[in-house]
Amino acid sequence: MDAAIIAILAVLVGLGLGAIGGFFGRRFLSARSRDAAEREASRILEEANGQNRRILLEAKEEVLRIQSERDGEHRERRSEIQQTERRLANREESVERHSDNLERKEASLADKEQVADQLRSDLGEQQAKQLRRLEEIANLSIGDARTELMERAQGEIRHDLAVFYRNEEDRTRDEANDKARNILGMAIQRLASEVVTDVTLTMVPLPTDEMKGRIIGREGRNIRAIEKATGVDLIVDETPEAITLSCFDPIRREVARLAITKLIGDGRIHPARIEEMVAKTEKELDETIRKTGEQAVLDVGVHGVNSELVKLLGRLKYRFSYGENVLQHSIEVARLAGMIAGEIGADIKIATLGGLLHDVGKALTHEMEGPHAEIGADMAVKNNVGAHICATIREHHDDDHTSPESFIVAAADAISAARPGSRRDTVEHYIKRLEALEEVGRAFEGVEKCFAIQAGREIRIMVKPQYIDDLGATKMARDVSKKIEETLAYPGQIKVTVIRESRAVEYAR
Repeated sequence: MDAAIIAILAVLVGLGLGAIGGFFGRRFLSARSRDAAEREASRILEEANGQNRRILLEAKEEVLRIQSERDGEHRERRSEIQQTERRLANREESVERHSDNLERKEASLADKEQVADQLRSDLGEQQAKQLRRLEEIANLSIGDARTELMERAQGEIRHDLAVFYRNEEDRTRDEANDKARNILGMAIQRLASEVVTDVTLTMVPLPTDEMKGRIIGREGRNIRAIEKATGVDLIVDETPEAITLSCFDPIRREVARLAITKLIGDGRIHPARIEEMVAKTEKELDETIRKTGEQAVLDVGVHGVNSELVKLLGRLKYRFSYGENVLQHSIEVARLAGMIAGEIGADIKIATLGGLLHDVGKALTHEMEGPHAEIGADMAVKNNVGAHICATIREHHDDDHTSPESFIVAAADAISAARPGSRRDTVEHYIKRLEALEEVGRAFEGVEKCFAIQAGREIRIMVKPQYIDDLGATKMARDVSKKIEETLAYPGQIKVTVIRESRAVEYAR
């Protein structure tokens, strides 16, 4: 359509151009050339007319072609529309079929729901009847049955927990024992210490038996002067060439021994000389105590200890506990604690100094009230000792510890006290301790026999197998150990072994 309009416009433009050309030709041409111009104009007009006819033909052809293409497009669109209409019609039919199917399914589901509700109702009634029947048969209500099931479940859970606890306890104990055995073994094998015994009597040798009479003096004045000045008891018996000094205070006993030895060497024995010699000996012994304390500090390799604490350490040389020299024990504990701290990466200085000072309170137990651990810790605080070291002194007999060093000192103290020959005890106290240990074991139900062995370091409990099973034996061992910890006081540790044995015996005849 657009091409036809363009062709028409072109024809009009050509006509216009021809008219304009003729107008100007006639106007400007002279009369002489008017004929020629007219002829030329006629020719131009003819050509223009011919060109216009050609253009019109081309325009008509273009219009026909465009109309033909437009008709083809219309046919294609009409065909597409018809196909779309057919597809829509098919879809409408399919939707209608699906809608019909859904309606039928909904109706079927509604019927099935009614049937299911009826079955559910019938099932509930049957269950209720069965439950009532079961309750009648079992003579047990649902609540009672639930309670019984819960109790059984709890019992099974407790059993499983006991098994798990026993396995984990065995595994942890094995690992801990291996590690502790390695650490303690490495520390102990590096330390060699002598065994010292406790004494409350001191023998003073005499050059002759006649010296006994001089020590006694006229009407006993010399022996009374010695006892008054030193605070010890002199025992003059039939022992040849010796007298005995008796006193529970080792410092006084040592002063008396040194003073009497000097008096014997000097030969002048009378009350005035005795008082003078005792006073001089006390001064010399104070100096000896100071040097002994300094030497102990140097032996363990610590520095900066207050002079008052050094003197108290020196006094421990003359103190004995369960047959063990307290100063030697303190040095041993300090060395063990330092070695153990080095093995596990703890503070060696705190552990060593805490071990050296852990029993310093024993030098003042007769002068101050309270446990020696508390007395020693208070003395350490007064003498500006660090808080961590004071804690190791205060806690070395406790079960709860605030630092690894405190636990190390307690362990080293137990190791030193438990080594063979380090301590001794009276037979009466020893027997009482064994009886108390066996009494704790016999107090539990199901125990058949109980024996304390290894000097009270182990207790073996034999149980009745028909009353105590394997898990019960494990639990009893743990309970007995806790009971021992709560009721008895003992050095080191006590091993608790529960033995359960079941035998089947038959005779062939």
